[in-house]
Parts: sequence; C-alpha cells; structure tokens
Amino acid sequence: MPKVFPRLGRRRALQGAAVGAVALALLLWWLLPLGEKPPSGTIVFSTGTSRGVYQEYGERLRTELGRDMPGLKVKLLTSAGSQENVQRVATGQADFTIAAADAVATYKLRHGSGAGRLRGVARLYDDYVHLIVPRDSDLRSVADLRHKRVATGLPDSGVRLIADRVLRAAGIDPHKDITPVADGIDTGPARLRDGKIDAFFWSGGLPTKGLVALAQQGGFRFLPIDDTLVTRLHGQGEGARYYRTTKIPESAYPDVQQGAQVPTIAVSNLLMTRTDMDPRLTEWVTRTVIKSRDGIGAHVHSAQLVDLRTAIYTDPLPLQEGARRYYRSVKP
Repeated sequence: MPKVFPRLGRRRALQGAAVGAVALALLLWWLLPLGEKPPSGTIVFSTGTSRGVYQEYGERLRTELGRDMPGLKVKLLTSAGSQENVQRVATGQADFTIAAADAVATYKLRHGSGAGRLRGVARLYDDYVHLIVPRDSDLRSVADLRHKRVATGLPDSGVRLIADRVLRAAGIDPHKDITPVADGIDTGPARLRDGKIDAFFWSGGLPTKGLVALAQQGGFRFLPIDDTLVTRLHGQGEGARYYRTTKIPESAYPDVQQGAQVPTIAVSNLLMTRTDMDPRLTEWVTRTVIKSRDGIGAHVHSAQLVDLRTAIYTDPLPLQEGARRYYRSVKP
C-alpha cells in the first residue's frame, strides 16, 4: 500500500515543488524568452585577422547564436581590425562587430560616414598593447625603435592606430623615423622569429593564441610602455583618452615573463551595431553574449571578463534600443 505523506510533509513537498518550478521558469526566461519565436534571417559580423581574438570570439559567438536562434544565419567577415570594423558597420557593410573604444571615438570625431548611426551592444573585454622584440635584442624602450623595422599593424587596424600614437608619444615619427611594416598577428611572430623585423606591435586580449607558441619557445620579450608615455598619449586628443595604464599580468605568457609584469596600456572592446538594426534581434544577440560568457571563455580567455554589471558601459556609444531592453529586463 502506498505510503501516505503526513500533512506537514506534503505541504513542504508542494512548497518545494513550487519553488523549483519558479526557479526553472526563471532559468528558462533567462536563456530563452517563453513563448517567443527566435528571430531569423541573415546578419554579417565583421571580426578581425586570423589568429586574433576577434576572429576566434566571432566564430564561437556564431555557434552560440545558432543554438539560441536556429533560423539566424551569421556570416563572418575577416578584417584588418577595429578601424575597418567600425567603418563597415557605420556604412552598412556589416551588421555587428567588435572594435576598440579608441577607434570608435576616432571615427566619430573625424565624422566618418554613418558615424551617427553607431550604437553599443556590450562592453566585452580589454585589449592590451604588446610591444614585442626578439629575446636577444638590445632594444630596451619605445625610444630605441628609431631607425628600426617595426610592424605597426595592418592599415585600418586598431593596432596601427595605437602603434602610431605610442611612437609619436615617444618622439618618433611613424612614417619617417622607422621602417614601418604592415604585419599583424597572423604574420608578425614568424617574421620576428626569422629576423625580418626588429619589433612589432599587437593589441589584443590576454593571452593571444597567435603569440602563445612563440612564447613557449622563449622567442621574444616585451618592451614596457610606461606611465610617462601614457600621459603624453592622453595629450594627443581624439580617442586617446580611452587608453589607461595597466600591466600585462605575469600569468599571461609565463614562459616569457618569468614572473614579471609588463607596464603597458589597455583599451576596452565594444560589441556594436547600428540604430536601424532590429531591436528584437539585438536584444536576443545581447542575451546570448551575456549567457555564453563561460562557454566561450573556456576557449577564449578574454571572454571570461564579460560581465553583466559592466557590459552596459559602451562609451563613446549609446546603447542600441534592443540592448537597452535586455539590460532593463534583467536589472535587479
């Protein structure tokens, strides 16, 4: 004969079931709005160079978007980096992208085509500037780069924007006082290893996979970018105010750093779109970005830093209406 629960036990059981149902409903609402059909169609996402963090993040975000919105097709476009990404979204060549805040601000201040239509979706993670030289190089500071072969990034990349500014802050004309080379993270490490360049700039999340293998070989070391240079950078105007002093932690490239931190600068990365993007679609994209942090972060370390509390701070861009709706819906 089945055991009859005591009245108090049955009440507790029902209360527990009710709490569980509420918790499950809240979880489902967070992951997938109940009763709402996912958006569909096609969007274009501009990423970055191969072996860079933008590209890997974009690929993994596309997978997560496909899980949440099976009817949405996401086309990825490789790019030179931040400057090209901003221009693509502003002019309608892409719908979403990632770009550094300094590049966004510079595009707006220079009144680039469509700049007024740009809107923020989420603040993601920080880029750290890497200034890399061979391990046995006699170069010790940015000022020592004068008359050297220096990779300053691809044209229209965020790296090029930062590298030129850092060089000017050190009193070096990037067009006259060095031999500039247009290498990015995809080609720079190999060219440094082969002795074809003396130094190269990179700006990316930590650690950048394109540097990990070279670091494990002990094939390079960092030049510091100290506080004095950052102060001079801030005096250049435009988007330079978005740079802040920081240090590359010793855990980023342990085989190279040997327990030492590296003074440098950092700048925030923004996920962005336009005013005319469907707010409902943007709301869904924002939700996926936030909830997929840990899944993507297991492969792209920088993505672990995406945080709901800071994601809304997309300065110099106001939030797109769909992103605003999402953040309001989850506000405590």
